Amino acid sequence: MEISLTLLLISILLGFILGIISGLTPGIHVNNFALILVALSSFFASIGFAPFYIAVVILSNSIAHTFLDIIPSVFLGAPEADTALAVLPGHALLMEGRGSEAVRLSALGSAGAVVVSLILAIPMAFFFQNIYGMINAYIGLILILIVVVMIATENGEVVEGQGSLVHLKFKMYAILLFFISGMLGIFAFDNAALMQPLVKFGEPSILLPLLSGLFGASMLVISLMTKSEIPPQQKACGFALAQKKIVRGMVTGSAAGSFVAWLPGVSSTVGTIIARLLVREEKDAESSKEFMVSISSANTSNAVFSLVALYIIGKARSGAMVSIDKLVNINEWDFSVIVVLLIVIVYVSVISYYTTIYLGDKISGYLSHINYSKLCAAVLFGLSVMVFMFTGWFGLIIFLISTPVGMVASYAKIRKTHAMGVIMLPVILYFL
Repeated sequence: MEISLTLLLISILLGFILGIISGLTPGIHVNNFALILVALSSFFASIGFAPFYIAVVILSNSIAHTFLDIIPSVFLGAPEADTALAVLPGHALLMEGRGSEAVRLSALGSAGAVVVSLILAIPMAFFFQNIYGMINAYIGLILILIVVVMIATENGEVVEGQGSLVHLKFKMYAILLFFISGMLGIFAFDNAALMQPLVKFGEPSILLPLLSGLFGASMLVISLMTKSEIPPQQKACGFALAQKKIVRGMVTGSAAGSFVAWLPGVSSTVGTIIARLLVREEKDAESSKEFMVSISSANTSNAVFSLVALYIIGKARSGAMVSIDKLVNINEWDFSVIVVLLIVIVYVSVISYYTTIYLGDKISGYLSHINYSKLCAAVLFGLSVMVFMFTGWFGLIIFLISTPVGMVASYAKIRKTHAMGVIMLPVILYFL
C-alpha cells in the first residue's frame, strides 16, 4: 500500500485538532466525529482522500482525546466514562492549589502508556490470540470478581476508636451504592430510546447525564454547600511524585487498559476501575497523584490496544475502531502499515502531551482570578443545559436523579468508585 506523506500529515493534524475539540468539550466524544467522518467518506474519496487517511484522522482523534479530556474533568468536574474516576483525585489536587500538576501527571500517564503499550503489544497479542476464546466465555464472572475485590477492599474513613468491625459498615455502604447506581444504570439504558435531544450531534449517549450527575454535578453541589473556595494555584514545574510511583502507575494503568481492550462490551471505564484496585490504597497526596497517572495510562493504553485487538482478532472494541473497521479491512494491510499507524500514535502523543500541559497551565492561572462558588454554579448550569440539549427531558431527569446518588459516597466516607455500578451492573447482567 502506497502512503502519501503529505496526506498522512494532513490526516494527523486534522485528527489532532478534532481531539482538542472533543477532549475539551464536555458532551462531545470521539465517536461523534468518527460517525460523521464515516458518513462523509464518499465525499472525501471523491477528492482523493482515501479511507486509509480517514482512518488515520479517527485514530489521531482518539489518541489526542485521551490526553486532553482530563482538563474539563479536573477544572470543571465534567467527566465522561473514561475520566469519571479522575475527577476525584484531580479535584483534591485542584483544592490544594495543584490543578496544573494534576493535568501534568495525567499527561505523563498517557504518554507513558504509549511507551508501555508498545512494549507490551507483541506479548499481549500472542497471549490473547491463544486464550481469547476462553476469556470471552467468562467475561461476566471476571467482572463480578472485579466488583467483589472493589467492595472487599473498601475500609472507609479510619477514625480512632471506631472498633475493629467498623469496616463492615463501610462495605455495606459500598454494596448499597453499587446496586443503587447499578439499578439507575439499568433503568437509564433500558429507556435510552426516550432521549429526544434538541441538538443531534451523532448518537446521543445516556452516559452523558449519568456520569455528569454521579461524578461531576455531585461534587459541584457539595462544593457549593460547603462554600469551598479554590486556593491560589501553584505553578507546576515538574512532577512532585517519586519516580518509582510514576512508573508503577504507568505500568498498572497500561496493563489494565490493555487487558480490557480485548473484551467485548467492556469499555476503558473498567480498565480505570482495575487500575484503581492495583494502586496501593493510601489516603494521601502521593496515592492521589499515582492514581492520576494510572487512570490516564489505562485510558490511553486502551485506545492503543483497541487498534492491536482489531488487527489481531478482527474485533472492534471501541466506537473509533468500529468506524475504522467500516472504512477499511485492516486484516488486508501489510504489517508495515500497522507500523505506520503505531508511529502515528507516537507522534500524536508527543504533540498532545505538550498541548495538554500548556493548556492546563494556562487554565490553572486563570482560576486564581475567579470566584469558585460562582464557577461551580455556572458549571452546574452549563452541565444542565448541555444534558438537556444533547439528551432531552429524559436525560435531564436522569441527570437530576444521579446527582444525589453521586453524593452518597462523600457522606458515607467511601470510594466513589462504587458508583461505577452504573455501568458495571448492566454489563455484568448482559454477559450472564
